[in-house]
Amino acid sequence: MENNKELYSAAVLPVIGTLLLPDINLQLSNLDRMSAVRLQQTRFIAVPVKNENQNSSIWEADDLYKYGVECVITSVSDGKDGILLNVRTGARVHVIEMGNGILPECRYEIAEEERDIDQAGEKEMLAYIKRSVHQISTSFKGMRPVLTRLESIKDINSLISFLSQYMNLSATEKYELLKTDSLRERALMFMDLVILQKEKIALTLEMNEKISEQNNKWYRKQALKAQLEAIKKELAKTEGNSDDDQDEEELSYREQIEMSAMPEQVKKAILREAKKLEDSSSQGSVDQDVMRNYIEFALEMPWKKEELQPCDLKKAREILEADHYGMEKVKERIIQHLAVMALKRSNKGSALLLVGPPGTGKTSLGKSIAKALGREYTRLSLGGVRDESEIRGHRRTYVGAMAGRILQTIKQAGKTNPVMILDEIDKLMQGGFAGDPAAAMLEVLDPEQNNSFTDHYLDQPYDLSDVFFIATANSLDTIPAPLLDRMEVIEISSYTASEKFHIAKDHLIPLTLDEFGIRDDQLQISDEAITTIVEEYTMEAGCRGLKKRIAQIARSKSEELLDENTVLPIIIESKDLEEILGAQKRHHQKVKDENPAGVVTGLAWTPVGGEVLFIETMSMPGNGATLITGQLGEVMQESAKIALSLLKSRLPIDFLPFKERDIHIHVPAGATPKDGPSAGITLFSALASLAMNKPIDSHIAMTGELTLRGDVEPIGGLKEKLFGAMRAGITKVLIPETNKADLKEVSEEVLDALEIIPVRTVEDVLRETLGITLPPIEMKMDPSIRFMI
Repeated sequence: MENNKELYSAAVLPVIGTLLLPDINLQLSNLDRMSAVRLQQTRFIAVPVKNENQNSSIWEADDLYKYGVECVITSVSDGKDGILLNVRTGARVHVIEMGNGILPECRYEIAEEERDIDQAGEKEMLAYIKRSVHQISTSFKGMRPVLTRLESIKDINSLISFLSQYMNLSATEKYELLKTDSLRERALMFMDLVILQKEKIALTLEMNEKISEQNNKWYRKQALKAQLEAIKKELAKTEGNSDDDQDEEELSYREQIEMSAMPEQVKKAILREAKKLEDSSSQGSVDQDVMRNYIEFALEMPWKKEELQPCDLKKAREILEADHYGMEKVKERIIQHLAVMALKRSNKGSALLLVGPPGTGKTSLGKSIAKALGREYTRLSLGGVRDESEIRGHRRTYVGAMAGRILQTIKQAGKTNPVMILDEIDKLMQGGFAGDPAAAMLEVLDPEQNNSFTDHYLDQPYDLSDVFFIATANSLDTIPAPLLDRMEVIEISSYTASEKFHIAKDHLIPLTLDEFGIRDDQLQISDEAITTIVEEYTMEAGCRGLKKRIAQIARSKSEELLDENTVLPIIIESKDLEEILGAQKRHHQKVKDENPAGVVTGLAWTPVGGEVLFIETMSMPGNGATLITGQLGEVMQESAKIALSLLKSRLPIDFLPFKERDIHIHVPAGATPKDGPSAGITLFSALASLAMNKPIDSHIAMTGELTLRGDVEPIGGLKEKLFGAMRAGITKVLIPETNKADLKEVSEEVLDALEIIPVRTVEDVLRETLGITLPPIEMKMDPSIRFMI
């Protein structure tokens, strides 16, 4: 049958642990000011959250139930932890479509009420419930106002809404009352809840009568425990167990230990501890509490081996592609690793190490791997950990002893085979008076040892071999070699500007708008503006700063979006960025139309991408000295000396005006330190251009290490350097022939924009730049030199 109900649009306010029924007053706290303002200006409904332990600022449709109530704000005030709303609820609603966000948008219909009970039946139910409440009220003081209001209620729905506010109902019970359309079913359900509440109160009163009144200090401390023991004894009697001398708690421990999946060796040790607890005569002593905490920790640990789950490589690839743009080499390495695991048909975990600059997606890659494998995801931050006990735990002889963070994280996951992120492993503190946590990690990550990892607190071997460890680091320099040897290293390079553009457009902008409760038809950022943000307002290897800039734009327009007179969508163009983000933070070098003789364009790698680098040379009257400026490191200074020596040995004497002249080599910018061997051929070309007084095309750039024999050696960072060349307006790039294989990692966009010339020797370099050929090396020997044989 076709559904002709009218649909309404509204914002959704997720509520946790709050009773939602029609015609009641609610007090909602801890709201941020923007959310409170939005709720005052729009229609909204309140919907309960499925998991009461979930604490999230961004809600997804699967996090919320499908039934709620309409709401009207009666008053607004400032609370201790945020804005306080007083709300009056209205009709029950059924959500048809649900969005995502802080206050998700939805479409809903008014929930249909099935009045499947006649007037006489409703009257009879009303009378029974009121009678039960009167019977309960005799045991409590201050019930007169409730009873007075109760007598004035004439319909079953109003009665349920009124009384439910005074009952201790579970989240499931609250939601069942809300979603049930049948009036008869709702009334019967509520009657059952009233009966159960009545029995609980009667049992509590009976137990209180059985516990003798004790006025001393010990009784005041132990009253709650004694009441619990009395309840357990009464439960035992109803089950036919009359052994009053049996300690129920310790019996329960023994049963749980026997039923657990612990190895026999561990089970025997924990049973011995339970026996000690039974024999302990010091009620409430510290020793007893220590034993109880130890047994409970052992029981809460997951011991059962998980069944082997097939690894769907196609699904894994789809997840990695959806969650991360680019990083093709990294994703391929991960897929290969998962393929090996699938071939082995084993649940055994492994240890990967993702190394790269901050903000390049190392931790989020771990989340994607966990999703692809269908395993629990856990994260353990190791930055600044300096105490070995944080890894291995404390021995139980210490006051306040607790297990190490490895076992605590596994207990939290509830599985023996989670994907565990070991974040910032390069920032572990090594050595010191508290032990070496890096050494403790050896046993955790070593596949030959971690099947019997022994935590000092548990003091029993625990199998970590099924855990998939993924460590993250910014650098390999501070990781000890033995620890590094236990992990397979996957390097993650910095993102290029092109990759950042796609990440911003496809991932960061939708995510940020969702976080701010802004729809994509309200605020849009043009492609040109995204490019400007990437190139002029961020200077980083990753995308964290980029996300902050996008969030800054969203914040700046949030007030404007609340104005009803604003024309939507608001489109952010490049010209708007200076007003929102301020002056540009970064300026890239651009090539000039032409270079004078002695000036050549080189390429440099930086942690935040590739840049062009200008090598400037000049000669002046002197005695053949060489002056080098521009904060060049030792390696780069040696490259300059090699280039000059090679030039003097290969060029004809007519081209060498350096004998009675000084040479000045400078590399802007002078305040920035520079080093590395990859400017060798650039320095050589600049000196050759100066010697011949012949300029080199400013649109030619080059990179390559130079040897004293004139060979061009490979360099690193080619992908970033080529992108920097394209951005600067370079059209031709000379690279070492041995780097041709690295071109596979370069995007098609860059390869199409540049003419890339592989070179093997300086002869190839000068042929492409100055159009000359060098004479061969002549080995001349002084006849006065004699060699002893």
